[in-house]
Amino acid sequence: MASLLCAPHMVLFPFMSKGHTIPILHLARQLLHRHATVTIFTTPANRPFISNSLANTDASIVDLPFPENVDGLPAGVESTDKLPSMFLFMPFVNATKLMQPDFEQALEALPFVTCLISNGFLCWTVQSTAKFGIPRLVSFGWSYYSMCVSRDAGVNGPFSRPESGDEPFTLTSFPWIKHTRNDFGEPFNIREPKGPFLNFATEQIISISKSYGLIMNSFHKLEGKFIDY
Repeated sequence: MASLLCAPHMVLFPFMSKGHTIPILHLARQLLHRHATVTIFTTPANRPFISNSLANTDASIVDLPFPENVDGLPAGVESTDKLPSMFLFMPFVNATKLMQPDFEQALEALPFVTCLISNGFLCWTVQSTAKFGIPRLVSFGWSYYSMCVSRDAGVNGPFSRPESGDEPFTLTSFPWIKHTRNDFGEPFNIREPKGPFLNFATEQIISISKSYGLIMNSFHKLEGKFIDY
């Protein structure tokens, strides 16, 4: 009962990429403004950026060691902006999975947690929250537009049509929007996508379906049609 009477304790876990981290930091300030207790997980190399961004706040920062000696990753790289090539993105993402034992140990040591808000790329965190009975919410930090376009294109199957990669197709749910397959990155610009990126996207869909919902970085007057969808 005591936990129901205190301020909610929101635990945030951003993906180690500035474009994903910055929206989570904005969210942290919004939660603090609403008198929530905020704990944010990061890694030692990313801590200075987090600390500077949340200076003069009561947010708590918990460091988790980033895996060492990962095949294909240069030593000391803990953020995607430090990767020598984005071809190393998948090894980087897969390396975060090795953080799960340390994450669970740190999560278990925290006082009562209301919920975890973790980046959608950290799919494995849904397993950890289920283990401890903690609700998990998903945040990517991007717009409804990008998610709606991707979902409509995937569900309604324009990638399986025989058009060339440069031939425009109309989105079924948004007929005023046209794209070509080549507007999408690999492997989603080929007729029958496959490979590690597709497997990664599938992992995200499954983890979202097992979570309690999505937190979006937008507002209705900007993206009303896409929010309603």
